[in-house]
Amino acid sequence: MLENILYVEETKITVRKYRHRTTVPAKIFKLLRLEDGNILRWIAMKDGRILIEKKSTK
Repeated sequence: MLENILYVEETKITVRKYRHRTTVPAKIFKLLRLEDGNILRWIAMKDGRILIEKKSTK
């Protein structure tokens, strides 16, 4: 599984009242070719891991 990892970076969560935000690291933003309005899918695993993927627009 480690051979499939391309990049790892840690970010902090920013909490302001009811809004919970995180920042997409610049390198990930570029690798996924993200643009304003793109949708990210957050997948919570039973073991506590989180997978994040760019949702296809097709």
